[in-house]
Amino acid sequence: MWRGVAAHSPLLLRALPPPPPPTLLLVPTTNTTTTTTSLAPLLRASSPAPPRLRRVAAAAAAMHDGAAAALVMGGAYSLVLAFDKLSERHIVEQSLSRKIVHVLSGILFMSSWPFFSSSAAARYFAAIVPLLNCIRLLTHGLRLFTNEALIKSVTREGKPEELLRGPLYYVIVLLFCVLVFWRDSPVGVVSLSMMSGGDGFADIVGRRYGAIKLPYNRKKSWVGSISMFLSGFVFSIGMLFYFSCFGYICLDWERAIWKVALVSFAATLVESLPISDVLDDNISVPLASMLTAFLVFGSSPHVV
Repeated sequence: MWRGVAAHSPLLLRALPPPPPPTLLLVPTTNTTTTTTSLAPLLRASSPAPPRLRRVAAAAAAMHDGAAAALVMGGAYSLVLAFDKLSERHIVEQSLSRKIVHVLSGILFMSSWPFFSSSAAARYFAAIVPLLNCIRLLTHGLRLFTNEALIKSVTREGKPEELLRGPLYYVIVLLFCVLVFWRDSPVGVVSLSMMSGGDGFADIVGRRYGAIKLPYNRKKSWVGSISMFLSGFVFSIGMLFYFSCFGYICLDWERAIWKVALVSFAATLVESLPISDVLDDNISVPLASMLTAFLVFGSSPHVV
């Protein structure tokens, strides 16, 4: 009866409320298969590389570093040989040739560090270069072997035993800095720059133009000390900028300039003291530089 009334009574149809729209009921479900599949790329990305892949990468880095060490060693021998030939032909004086080798050896060796790989063993491959030079100086200084060209190129008086002093100390400092500081420490970079560039130019300029001697050391001159401060400062800033371009050192330049100037002053002061007969400049200058640089730069390898 009511069905008939509803069908024939439009008023009643209009009075009734419209039916509610259909709704979807969302029930949370757990799909372990979908979750595992979606997290698989993340798990693969965070998991360590397989042992075989790590071995291949280590072997590739070792081959890269070995080739870099061989090239640097060849360059070091070529540098000494080239200036030895120049001094033999009287194109460059022997004393000047020796000091140019002194300057370039440390600076060029440092410049080669970014070309080694990023592996933890890279510094040890780089250390092979000064280590072999150290062995070479020891064997020739002890007269186990004879090489007149080597003796003339790196000694003052041409005596083999001189190889066991200044030249040997020089390569020992190179070896120490590459093993202890490496390329991400401003302490090592500044110390080698002062020993190579600063002390080297102090001798070159001081011998030629150092007529006015220091009052407390008649073997050193004002011009030589000033040139050491300036050249050591310039080489240090230049090498710090060089390594910062590769991202090894992050510099606050305004602060770094004053810190480098302080290190240069300390190294220059120590170099000017009358202690060369007791302590060689290739020991006193880098030692003073390391101590001062460690105090002003701190132990942080990245932020200056």
